[in-house]
Amino acid sequence: MEIKAQIEQFISQQAESKQQDLLTLHELMSNILPTGKLWMEDGKNEEGKVVSNPTIGYGQQTMILAKGKSREMFQIGISANTSGISIYLIGIRNKLDLAQEFGSKLGKAKITGYCIKFKQLADLDLSVLEKAIRLGIQLTND
Repeated sequence: MEIKAQIEQFISQQAESKQQDLLTLHELMSNILPTGKLWMEDGKNEEGKVVSNPTIGYGQQTMILAKGKSREMFQIGISANTSGISIYLIGIRNKLDLAQEFGSKLGKAKITGYCIKFKQLADLDLSVLEKAIRLGIQLTND
């Protein structure tokens, strides 16, 4: 199945309120990275075991792993979970930067390392969220 169709299917399987938030975020990401690579990670490892929530990914970067290995990865990930939605800014390396830069301005969200977790999009200041996303992308482009 084509990536765009997988993303649409994933969004359509969510609760109605979460669907609208995911569609809004998908549109925001499409505007920020109009030619960026799309990903749909199903959350399963090589053995087919579920190890994380499915994640929509945007953009592309090469991540350097342990022992000098590398792998291709998205820059920004969006995942629905039981308590709401998580946005992963994979380029944030310093675990304090995101919270210090955007925590007090973002709205009702939990910020950890490179992740912004929230119940609903209405709880956030979208302009501040967009700035955080753009920073995450910039850090992986440098």
